[in-house]
Amino acid sequence: MIFIDLTVIILYLIGMVAIAVYTRNKAKTVKDYLLAGSKGLNGWMSAFAYGTTYFSAVIFIGYAGKFGYGFGLASVWIGIGNAFIGALLAWKVLARRTKNMTVRLDAKTMPDFFFKRYGSEKMKLTSAVVIFIFLIPYAASVYNGLGNLFSIVFGVDGWIVMLVLAVVTAGYLFFGGYIATSLTDFVQGIIMFVGVIVMLFFFLAAPQVNWGEGLKALSEHEMGLFIGGTSGARFLYDRPMSLIFLILLTSFGVWALPQTIHKYYTVRDKKAISQGTIVSTIFALVIGFGAYFIGGLATRFYPNLADVGGNTDNLIPYMIKDTLPNGLLGLIAVLVLAASMSTLASVSLASSSVVTIDIYKAVVNKEASDKNVTMLMRILALVFVAISTVIAYLNTKFNLTGIAYMMGLSWGTLAGCFIGPYVLGVVWKKTTKTAAWVSIIGSLVLTAVLIVIVGYDKLQWNASFGKAVQAGVGSSPMIGVICMAYSMLSTFVVSLFTKPLPEEMVKEAFEKPIENEIQ
Repeated sequence: MIFIDLTVIILYLIGMVAIAVYTRNKAKTVKDYLLAGSKGLNGWMSAFAYGTTYFSAVIFIGYAGKFGYGFGLASVWIGIGNAFIGALLAWKVLARRTKNMTVRLDAKTMPDFFFKRYGSEKMKLTSAVVIFIFLIPYAASVYNGLGNLFSIVFGVDGWIVMLVLAVVTAGYLFFGGYIATSLTDFVQGIIMFVGVIVMLFFFLAAPQVNWGEGLKALSEHEMGLFIGGTSGARFLYDRPMSLIFLILLTSFGVWALPQTIHKYYTVRDKKAISQGTIVSTIFALVIGFGAYFIGGLATRFYPNLADVGGNTDNLIPYMIKDTLPNGLLGLIAVLVLAASMSTLASVSLASSSVVTIDIYKAVVNKEASDKNVTMLMRILALVFVAISTVIAYLNTKFNLTGIAYMMGLSWGTLAGCFIGPYVLGVVWKKTTKTAAWVSIIGSLVLTAVLIVIVGYDKLQWNASFGKAVQAGVGSSPMIGVICMAYSMLSTFVVSLFTKPLPEEMVKEAFEKPIENEIQ
């Protein structure tokens, strides 16, 4: 049966390599490599690309385990929020506006959008550096999640799994770019969809849960769908507030992450947007609800966290190992592999593109040919994958921080910097350059300050600086939400009192006639 599991995993990896070979000659230009050519993607492809980028191994291994153990079945509200705020509402508000405006401005990346929307080369450079730096811990958290699963379930050293993941993902990303990524996302999305449904059935049927019996027991112990009781912590750190912060961070954070916003750039037309809105919402609801529901069952399997080494990152891998039959483990391993590879590819593409287009082409060598820029983007995608792999390995070896908090720090910082300038930038003509700068710089400073202050506060102002920073990073969801709120509010208020952009720039962004404008 183990042979069957390994066969399923190997066949999946061969399929990913085959996609790389198939698409190797389809990404010859920057536009092909980054935006899948001039036609764009249909709604199904765009939706699966969005959903598989949204949900990675982090949700299954880090978030579902940690917060399912802490909140019980109430953690499913995170998944529900992700579906209706992070997918449905995000597509409704941003997809059409982003597509039209990026076509008008000929913007290929988020920093490129900021440059052409606000007329600032320095903003383009600053945002590119911020994106590259803070996507690294997110990519590393993806590696860590996958490494945890394989080391526990199959007894394979985490670094070996990380290396295989890096090589295969880098391969199809290098050869095919976004064309290869979108094809693999579609396949990976189907695997994730089916895999989560299968996992739900087996965990609900397990003796520890026994369908309604276990769900009733969870509710009686204040681990049901609605949070009861208190953890004894102060208000901001208590269970209900912590859950609210998580819902807000993971649902609104994707409104300003470069790797998810990129999906709107490539959507084909109005029909594709309508399809994408519906499909991405259904996908997010099934994956998000399913993952957190499974995590919410964790206390039924391991009432004592010491049974899984005292680490919530180990909960889901142990549940999979101890509950699912051999022969099915391969499918679930492929599910997490698929979630990891799709997210890693999108993050790597976003990072390599901002360095290549927004730093190299814009600052270092403005006369660089399209061919050279495309090749450099391919190479930097490999470099980003390599850096993330090393960071993930060091994090695992030295146990630096939890998977969930690495992701929270990345999402919170990026969304805190960009949600105001980006969201208001596509919906409101009066957004100013000064306001965008106040958001980006202010959020970076605010994040750093809050990490220290919140860390010391949690430790009752009696700890070393290093311990305080570690504790502050542990509150990254709350800090991220505060910074997102700051970004939206400061961008709006400062725009009311600062010099407006030249009228011709605003007209170009909002009114310039374009072919096939989406109404």
